Amino acid sequence: MENTQQSDVIVSEDVTKVYDPDGIPVNALNGINLTIQSGEFTAIVGPSGSGKTTFLNIISGLDTPTEGKVWLAGKVLSEMSGKELSDFRRDNIGFIFQAYNLIPVLTVRENVEYIMLLASVPKTERHERVSAMLTSVGLEGVEDRLPTQLSGGQQQRVAIARAVVSEPAIILADEPTANLDSKTGADLLEMMRELNTETGMTFIFSTHDPMVMESARRLITLRDGKIDSDETK
Repeated sequence: MENTQQSDVIVSEDVTKVYDPDGIPVNALNGINLTIQSGEFTAIVGPSGSGKTTFLNIISGLDTPTEGKVWLAGKVLSEMSGKELSDFRRDNIGFIFQAYNLIPVLTVRENVEYIMLLASVPKTERHERVSAMLTSVGLEGVEDRLPTQLSGGQQQRVAIARAVVSEPAIILADEPTANLDSKTGADLLEMMRELNTETGMTFIFSTHDPMVMESARRLITLRDGKIDSDETK
């Protein structure tokens, strides 16, 4: 059942990011004002260098803005200490990366379980949730394999399972389909849309992929570090 209760989960206010390589300032973001509500399935798109990944990194607290503020689930990220921010990210955000970022020495089950282990979720609950999640993403039977024993599509399924198993409010996905063939990418997108509808988790993609853009319910286009358009389908 779709979650119809909405609240602001991400708010960026006048977010600017200036990099200064070799003493030459480069404006990656120029005063971004944006609100994303709970339950959205949103894609942030734009040409290379438009600021997509920089914006994703800033709204997740992986990077800090030069100017402006970001509220995540009602908290101002810049007002947290390093440990507070790390714990807050662990409890509120699931990350899906283009390169999967699985831990190579851990099995499928252990990779998916890892975040809950850090959060001190009881062992029995961890195992039950991991088993249910691996079944839901089509990975039953490969629980004890290492990442190197999986296809790219299977590795990305593990990454998605790891991101959502701890039931964070927000999933941030940076080019999640970039290394996948079109059928695998389409299957995983459909799975993420179902998770979004069933759980009310907020999904935010940074992408070049037309398939992701088509699947998104809201499309935010960045150009030269500014919002060029913001369309809801």
